[in-house]
Amino acid sequence: MAVRTERGAQEYVPDDPGSIEGLRAAAAHCRGCHLYRDATQTVFGAGPEHARVVLIGEQPGDVEDRRGAPFVGPAGKLLDRAIAEAGLDRADAYVTNVVKHFKFKATASGKRRIHQNPNRTEIVACLPWLAAELSLLHPQVLVALGGTALKGLLGPAATVSGSRGVLLPWPASAHRPELFAEEGAAAGHRPPVGGAARRRPRCALRRPGRRSAPGRLGADRLRPPRVWPRSFPGNG
Repeated sequence: MAVRTERGAQEYVPDDPGSIEGLRAAAAHCRGCHLYRDATQTVFGAGPEHARVVLIGEQPGDVEDRRGAPFVGPAGKLLDRAIAEAGLDRADAYVTNVVKHFKFKATASGKRRIHQNPNRTEIVACLPWLAAELSLLHPQVLVALGGTALKGLLGPAATVSGSRGVLLPWPASAHRPELFAEEGAAAGHRPPVGGAARRRPRCALRRPGRRSAPGRLGADRLRPPRVWPRSFPGNG
């Protein structure tokens, strides 16, 4: 079976976008991988450029794809509740996804679009957008919402089960997305800074249990550490 190759988003990322709005405008025309063909539109990140916390998800869902904004569907509502229970304000956070186009499989009737996990090739192709976002945002803490987001930052060997709720060093791949393609990226040199892994909201919605959905997501651990890292590569 032939392995699909993608051009990657790097050629579409402007050298000097000036702002997140500049990146968003450029991303609307991205053809770096095949996912744009079936998606309604690019769903770029949203939030203040001065945000200290960046929440990174997997990819937009059906509602996000139609509305053009991240975390505005059922998973987004759950995330809002978890953020509120953690004593934070979503308006002060920047939310985005590793992959900017909705990957799905349509049902036989064509009436529903079923979410499909992005593969490694698609993640690598889209990572330059995330790196560009972080270069403008200069956050102090990243929160990876699920395995795809974590792998996008730390490499394909990273797992939520091994990192959940742990304050991790700042990933070099956050500014150098090509490192994701290296199997040993997660073992590379990284200066100490904040990052934490969480279960993705969509997963928490699909796993009913005795705890509330925000509790299963880890709302109690979304709160940033009391002692914030003061600097990291790219943060003045």
